[in-house]
Amino acid sequence: MHARHQAVLPDWLALYYQRPIEITHGEGRHVWDAEGKRYLDFFGGILTTMTAHALPEVSRAVAEQASRIIHSSTLYLNRPMVELAERIARLSGIPDARVFFTTSGTEANDTALLLASTHRRSNQVLAMRNSYHGRSFSAVGVTGNRGWSPTSLSPLHTLYVHGAVRGRGPFAALSDAEFTAACVADLEDVLGQVHGGVAALIAEPIQGVGGFTSPPDGLYARFREVLDRHGILWISDEVQTGWGRTGEHFWGWQAHAAAGPPDILTFAKGIGNGMSIGGVVARAEIMNCLDANSISTFGGSPVTMAAGLANLTHLLENDLQGNARRVGGLLIERLRAATAGLDAVREVRGRGLMIGVELVRPGGERAAPELASAVLEAAREDGLLIGKGGGHDTSVLRIAPPLSLTVAEAEEGAAILEAALTKAVAGARPDERRNAL
Repeated sequence: MHARHQAVLPDWLALYYQRPIEITHGEGRHVWDAEGKRYLDFFGGILTTMTAHALPEVSRAVAEQASRIIHSSTLYLNRPMVELAERIARLSGIPDARVFFTTSGTEANDTALLLASTHRRSNQVLAMRNSYHGRSFSAVGVTGNRGWSPTSLSPLHTLYVHGAVRGRGPFAALSDAEFTAACVADLEDVLGQVHGGVAALIAEPIQGVGGFTSPPDGLYARFREVLDRHGILWISDEVQTGWGRTGEHFWGWQAHAAAGPPDILTFAKGIGNGMSIGGVVARAEIMNCLDANSISTFGGSPVTMAAGLANLTHLLENDLQGNARRVGGLLIERLRAATAGLDAVREVRGRGLMIGVELVRPGGERAAPELASAVLEAAREDGLLIGKGGGHDTSVLRIAPPLSLTVAEAEEGAAILEAALTKAVAGARPDERRNAL
């Protein structure tokens, strides 16, 4: 299968593991590969299997809708789409909200940028350093992570500001209050150099691909004060932080609640529990600013909307946000205790079931991408799937299980990861291993 993959798919389509695995089925928090091996899934298809694999409510909703009609496009009234839009509009916190459905987070962010630039009559956009917003031409143009930005060409003029990475960079040594003040000053300075208006700031409340980094609570509230003075819109990219994954909040922007809701909110991944759903929420005046015809062939598909409705109902009725807060808190503390004696671990950070473990080489600052890859391999061998990311050569282990994770499964996964870290450090080259333990 790997050879067939290489023969017909692009070289840049990355695969995990030296011997890539084919996942054939799943149940709950576990998946199985083509050889019949079972894994505890701590990555959920990149934070997408939000509730559980093969969740009966979602599977049933998909089958029932597919037996009636699979597709009609947005040219016709679509009851599941309207019902899901109504629920998301209420949950978003955005007044007089309108919802447009897409098929991915990339497409959602692309739409948000179109809305903002049209509404503000400007192609200038603020974005955060170390950010990731998708793989379309415009989304790459506002991505501040070199490893995921293959071209400098863009239809947008992007200005990058500090603030999303608390533990690195020129302001890392400052207190939270000083850090926030320095980032606000940087934002003011950038805007002072701009000719003409700026359309929007697009920001992930917690950076996903960037390694689950985040600013101090309230930073975006302070940013919002500056943005409002200039009439600049705030786009909150909730593709990875939405739906209660952080435990403390339903949306990531709520950690900066003094700012109120964003002008535009984008979502995807977890709402479909594996079905292709993305979307944009915005105030009516912003959403309705387009003066040309537009439809979506596949956005708002009856089948994906049925899945989203069933998944959202299950999430809310079973308080999976609360479970993410409780079990995620236990998992973070367990991982911090397990890695306290490893100098190779620079930091364990995160909220709820969105946890990053940053790895470094001896000396405490240089990224250790080889070590991160070795940990992934060792964890897989012992039956645990995790991800990796980070703006410093992909040296952050990314942990994001389904939100229904149990305490026993959290303990099991932490034990496997602790053993994988120890094994990977022991197997490193002498110059990499020195002082790592």
